[in-house]
Amino acid sequence: MPRRRCPAAPPPPALAPAARTPATRAPGGFKKTVRVAAALTGSLLALLTTAIMLGAYFPALPKIGVIGPVLGGQYPFHMAFLAVAGGVLGALALRWGLRRWGRVLTVVTALSTVAALVIGGVQLSAAREAGAEVSFGDVLGELAYPDTRPDTTATYAVRDGEPLRVDAYLPVRGRGGAAPAVVLAHAGGFHTFDKSDLRGTGRWLADRGVAVFAVDYRLAAPGRPTWDKAPQDLLSALGWVREHAGRYGVDASRVSLGGMSAGGTLAMSTAFRLRNGTIRAADGRTPAPPASVVGFYPGTDVRRMWEDDVAGTRRGAELFTGGTPARYPERYREVSPAAEVRAGLPRTLLVVGDRDRSARPETVRELGEALRAEGVDTEVRELPFAEHAFDDAYGSLTSQTSRRILLDFLTKAGH
Repeated sequence: MPRRRCPAAPPPPALAPAARTPATRAPGGFKKTVRVAAALTGSLLALLTTAIMLGAYFPALPKIGVIGPVLGGQYPFHMAFLAVAGGVLGALALRWGLRRWGRVLTVVTALSTVAALVIGGVQLSAAREAGAEVSFGDVLGELAYPDTRPDTTATYAVRDGEPLRVDAYLPVRGRGGAAPAVVLAHAGGFHTFDKSDLRGTGRWLADRGVAVFAVDYRLAAPGRPTWDKAPQDLLSALGWVREHAGRYGVDASRVSLGGMSAGGTLAMSTAFRLRNGTIRAADGRTPAPPASVVGFYPGTDVRRMWEDDVAGTRRGAELFTGGTPARYPERYREVSPAAEVRAGLPRTLLVVGDRDRSARPETVRELGEALRAEGVDTEVRELPFAEHAFDDAYGSLTSQTSRRILLDFLTKAGH
């Protein structure tokens, strides 16, 4: 019998493509979101660190030249860390397919990292040259003033019904006899801040054998100029410390006068005038001149502070003197350290940052040169990549360096 051919089995129906559910779409969308978010975050870090580094290296640039020296100069290793983080995100973007974007990010952040590390390296070299024992724990962790308190607080005078207070930071007794001391006046443009700003420096010096007396003085306000009052307050503070030297374990012959910014201007003009005999105490006995004088980023000429008008210096000068240089030229001259340069002035230490816009380094160098020309023992130290008030960041390399310089000056043999 002929074999019957069985009809071929129909091919199985083609499987319809599986419908894409939200659950299967989600991973692709999530990955894309992560890629873009990483690239955007890396871009922000790259933009931030690049702007800060450009400002740190080129302080004449508008806007970024203001913030760059502050953040780049005080926190170079933190800036390097941020730049590295941006570079890692750029490398991930490159690996995930965002090639052009990733390449740009990795290159830009690499340059910012190198720039930040160069700043840190230059400052570290300056610290070692100054003999500072650098604490990297402080560099990374002490971003502002430390939480410390004075050993005692007292009233050194009462003026206009206002008690004027002094914070004393004292060395441990019995370490080599009576200690040298320094009376320090705080910063603040003659019209703001107070003695607590000096607590970090005060405690550090006291732990190394120097007594520190951080003082308040009468602050200027609208309608209340203090050009003739604040210097009198420093005279009172200097005399008070000498009178109480035995109580605090201080060598009365080794009491210095110093200050930061406007406080440095006050300290220097008061000390110079005291030596020159152009100021006398309005209340009580006029003290002898200090053993030495210190100015950290000081204004050397108050008229120039008014003319430059950087970061509020004009307003501070007018509040302090009661008006403009045209109206009160004699007041501006009387409170300017540069106007009192003579032979025979006390040993002087001047410290300034090379990026300082308010107390420009050239003005500080000029004062130092004028003092040396008169035979005054003068030390001028210019710190690299440092802006005004560089010691606000207590743990920064410039702050640690400046404290070492100050300690060595105050404890120098023959001081």
